[in-house]
This record gives sequence, C-alpha cells and structure tokens, in this order.
Amino acid sequence: MKCLLIASESAEVLFHWTDPEFQQNIQEQYGASQEEGQGLPAFEDSISTQFAPIIISCSTMVDRLGDSYTSFTTENNHIYVLHQFDECLYIAVNGDGEEGEDDLRRKIYVMKKMIEVMFGMVTLSSNLMRRELRPQDTEQRARLWTHLQGLLETYSQLRENDQSFLVEVLAHPSHSFCCLHLFSLYYIILMTSKSMKRLNFRNASTLSTSDLLALIIMAQNMYPSNTDLDDPGPESTSGSGPESFYTPEPSPTDSTNSGSTPVFEFVDPDIQMAEDSLQTLEVPPPDPSTPRRVFLEVSLKEGLYPMMPHSMYCLPLWPGITLVLLTKSPTSAVAMSVYKFLEAFAKLEKRLSEGHEGSAATRGQPTIFDIRSKLDKFIKALGPSEIQSAQLQHVWTEFKNRAFARGGPGFTKELIPWCKNMKTQLCGIYRQCFLIEPGPSDIPRRLSPSLQERAQTMVQEKLMDWKDFLLVKSKRNITMVSYPDFPGLIHFICVDRSTERSTSELGKGPVAQFIKSKVWSLVSTTRRYLQKGYSTVTLRDGDFYFCYFLWFENDTGYKLEAGEIPPLPDDSAPIGMLAWDYYRKLLRYYSKHHQGEVVKCYELLTVHLGVIPSEIILQHCRQLASKLWEPSRNPLL
Repeated sequence: MKCLLIASESAEVLFHWTDPEFQQNIQEQYGASQEEGQGLPAFEDSISTQFAPIIISCSTMVDRLGDSYTSFTTENNHIYVLHQFDECLYIAVNGDGEEGEDDLRRKIYVMKKMIEVMFGMVTLSSNLMRRELRPQDTEQRARLWTHLQGLLETYSQLRENDQSFLVEVLAHPSHSFCCLHLFSLYYIILMTSKSMKRLNFRNASTLSTSDLLALIIMAQNMYPSNTDLDDPGPESTSGSGPESFYTPEPSPTDSTNSGSTPVFEFVDPDIQMAEDSLQTLEVPPPDPSTPRRVFLEVSLKEGLYPMMPHSMYCLPLWPGITLVLLTKSPTSAVAMSVYKFLEAFAKLEKRLSEGHEGSAATRGQPTIFDIRSKLDKFIKALGPSEIQSAQLQHVWTEFKNRAFARGGPGFTKELIPWCKNMKTQLCGIYRQCFLIEPGPSDIPRRLSPSLQERAQTMVQEKLMDWKDFLLVKSKRNITMVSYPDFPGLIHFICVDRSTERSTSELGKGPVAQFIKSKVWSLVSTTRRYLQKGYSTVTLRDGDFYFCYFLWFENDTGYKLEAGEIPPLPDDSAPIGMLAWDYYRKLLRYYSKHHQGEVVKCYELLTVHLGVIPSEIILQHCRQLASKLWEPSRNPLL
C-alpha cells in the first residue's frame, strides 16, 4: 500500500506512482461507485478524485494561514506526508507499515532530486514544470511517467538492499583504474551494481556525491540487474540462516539443513555470468549512441553552478558493469548566465517580499545593477527570431521601465510580479536551449559512434584482467569473517564524509536478515537524533547494543573538540547526500571555528552483542575508528 503523487494547486495530477496493492484499492473503491452499465473510470481520474480534498485543503490553508500540515495518519493507519515545493504538492502514502514519516519524506526529496537532474532549472518555474511533467500528448506523458516510476522503484530497491545507498555514500574503492585520454570526454565513470569509480579528466570539474548517486539510479534503471543474482548468497556458521542483503561476508559453505528454502543459491561463476547474459538479452537495452540529457552541479573556481547541462552515455561493458560517459554541453555558458540572472532576480524578489524598498532592496551580490548591461547583451546575442527571446525582451523592457525609469515606481513591492515573470522567461530560454528535442544541427554535438566504441574498447582492454574480480566482488564481497580484536562485534559501518567513502564489514551471524533489519533501523534512529543536534547515540535493543558517533578531525588525524551541531526543523530535508548535501553544509559550519585547518568528518555505527560490557564496547569503537582510516593518514603506508 504505497503511493507517491505530485499535483498542482488545482488538483491536477502531474505524476503518480503506486504499488499494485494501492492501485487495486483505488480501482475497487471507485469501480464500486460506478453506475451499472458504465465501465471503470480511468485510474488517473480515480486517483485525482481520491486526493483532491487533501490538495484543496492544503492550498486553502496556505492561502489563509501561510502554512499547512506536513503529515497525518488516518484511522486505518495510513501515513500521509506532504511537502509543498513552490506550486507543486508532493504527497507520499504508506499503508502497510513498512515506511515511516522519515522514509516517506526522504522518498519525496529523492523524487524531487531526480526531476531536477532530468529537467534542470525548468523546475524553478512552476508553470513550465507543470507542462514538462504533464505533456499534452498522452503517449509522451505515459513514457515520461513510466520512466520516473522506474527511477523511484530503482531507488527504493537500492536503498532496501544496498548498504551504501542506505547511508548515501559511494562504496569504498578497492582498486584503481587508468584514465582514458580521449578528446572531448569530460567525465568517465565505471559502475557496478554497488559502486561507482570516477575517472577525472584534465580541467574537469568535480561532481557532487548527490549527483553521482542520482547517476547510479539512472544507470541502474537503464541496465537493471537481477537482485537475486547480484546480492550475496547464503552464509552459515551453524547450518542455518540465509544471507540476503549487501554486506561483506565470507565465501559460501554447504548448508542444506536449515529447514527453509535459501533465498539465493551459489553456482559456478561461468554459468552465473552466462545466465546474466541471457537475462540481459531478454530486455533490449537502450541505444547507447543516443545520450540522455542530465543536469548536474558543477564546481568551478567562480563558484558552484547547479543544474548545468550534460550528456550521459551508458555503455555496457559486461553484464553487471557499465561505463558511464559524461560530456559538457557546448552551450553550457548560456546555462551559467541564466543561473546568474535567476539568482539576482530571486534575491531581489526575496528582499522586496521582506519589505525592503529602494536602495535597501538592491543590496547584496549579485544586484540588478550588476547584471543590467550583461542581460542586455545576453538578450541581444540570442537574437529576435525566436519567440521565447522576443518575450524575454518584452518583459525585460517593462521591468526596466518600472525599476530604473524616473517616472516609474522604482524598487517597491509592485515589482515582485515582474521578478517572477522575468524568472519564468529566463527558465523558458533555458528550456528552449536544453530541453526541446534537438534537430539535425545538434547531431555533431554528440559523441560519434566511433569515439564511443573507442572508449568502450579501451576500457574493456584496461579491465580485462580485472573483469572477473569486479564481477565476483560486486556479487560476493571478499572480507574477513571474524573480529579477533573486537569480540562481540557483529557489524559496523564507517564513513568518511569528507571524501564520501565508506568501509563496512559483517561478522559471523546465522540470522543476517534479522541483523539487517536492526542495522537499517539503527541508521534511521541515528539520523533522527542527528537532526536534533546529537552527535553520539548509544542504545540497547534486546540482545544488541548499538553505537553511533560523529566526530571531526584535522588532516593530521587529530580529533578536534566536539562543537555544537545545529538542530534542524522536523520538516527539513532528510539528512543525507541525495536529497541535499547535509554533510558539506555541516563541514562548512564547523570549519568556521577552525580557520586554516582542513576539517574532516567521520561517522561510525557499530552493532555489538548486548552481553558485552558497555565500557568494552566504547573501547572497541575508539580502537576501530583509529584503525580504519589510519593508512589513509600516513603517507608511508
């Protein structure tokens, strides 16, 4: 019983995803209300009718009170979480008890992130966003919604089964690769089902972890892998208990007396790879020569530029390993200019809304005076032939007459609608440049098939000796199976939030599925405490003892004095890297008190047996934290 809906203020459905149970419930509810002889209503009409009272009540509360409710629970224990982004209302529902408010809120923010990656700055205009999410052509709308639904399902599957997605971090790389020297390639990424390795090119900017996680979702959605085959197989130390989730574990042992059907079976690797190949052939993969346009954050010397246009090519190397190529758009300078202009008008609109007028409204950088001549040149360079350019020219002229002319009202609240109109027109230019289907003249901007084939061949040659290792490691991780130095330790996750790398191990245990549920619950609990400003959490749950620590160090490994972590509102974006870069903001906040030092942030989560004394557990945590990252600090190692 799960659902996610995006709707406009007029209760128009802009997107929906439901699981089979929720869809059946809606169809039964509204099918029974139909008069005899009439067919079932369209599902989109039914779900719109179902949510219309909620949407209208939210809009009414916002209009009259300036605020609305963010969640509620019905009599049948269905949880509803709502969040308003501009004029689009996101609603996530769960009725089977598998998701709480935090999970639903995270799902909403992840859906918003994926839409931003797909549509870029068009998401900053509600009018244009409604048109993009709900195309007039029904077939185009069905294709778009199916793609978005696939992305949401892929994310849910990864978060449920993949530990690195649970804590929203890139898997720790255990090997390195040679960089390819190919002209015009901006970024190259080697991806398995559980990790992604970046290969930077000269002069390439740095991609954020949030964008990289989003690219994993998109690539995994394009080339899905069978979870039953990708996850580790059964592990047993006492003849019982299948392992069914991604955590490091030992080689398999024969186990047939558990009394239950194993979730996974181990087979010969060659046979397994052949089965993977057959499964890949069953569903034809997308044409890799046709790139997908994505909008990613770019970090340059001038600053951060969000939602810059890129072309994404996904080239399958072998079953389970995909090569992702990213190229910058040759017209990315247009996107950078649009972002600067949008930023200026947004700041002006905010100051005017706060009651500032005259010169007080134009304080701060960048100001309207700074961009006035630049915007004139920008519009002139676009040319008057395009309708969108002509509209922008008209609105900009009207804005200048009101803001700068002697007889105009100047910088007052009367200028707010024109700020909004300018932002809409600028987003329209952005849409015209980067979202409208390209014509024949844009074909040369793509990587030629020969260049794609060359990159694919070169990477395959470089990794030929590593191929089997990568395939085996992505399915069955090779790791230690016991902790002689840490008796009673069952599981741990350690994350370097400065580099977004993680190290995690799984000790012995016959009930790994049960341990998994405890670990997933622990991560959710610690995030709630971190949101309230707590950096240390210890708690006992039955036979287990959980610990969580967040701390800061300088580049020499010296632990810095713990400072106060600012609490967040209950309805804020979920803590993590995919919905928003919480840890980057936390590092920036903490670094203010340590000027001149390189500050690093670490997290450690441990699960011990409850019979271990608490003082021993805390001693284990200190020793474990010092050992895990020690080689990375010492240049001699």
